[in-house]
Amino acid sequence: MAAFIITRIQTGDYDRWRPMFDQDKPRTREKALVQRVLRSVNDPDEVFIYLEYENLEDANEAQGRLVASGVLDRFEDKHGPNVLVDAE
Repeated sequence: MAAFIITRIQTGDYDRWRPMFDQDKPRTREKALVQRVLRSVNDPDEVFIYLEYENLEDANEAQGRLVASGVLDRFEDKHGPNVLVDAE
């Protein structure tokens, strides 16, 4: 069963944030099958990160590494990382 991580971040400065994201120091995207960064049309500094994994175990592992890394702690306005599966 596929699993997903969706995270919303108010970056404050997309152009400064993006190179740090691309480094993927927590290795959150290491096993991701699909990855997308979406920007809000109303506020281009607000991003939604969509990651798709082969299974729930990989998504939970990635979420754990992301949270443990502390990289999201620098953002006051954020939601996630949320691990999700398809609704039946």
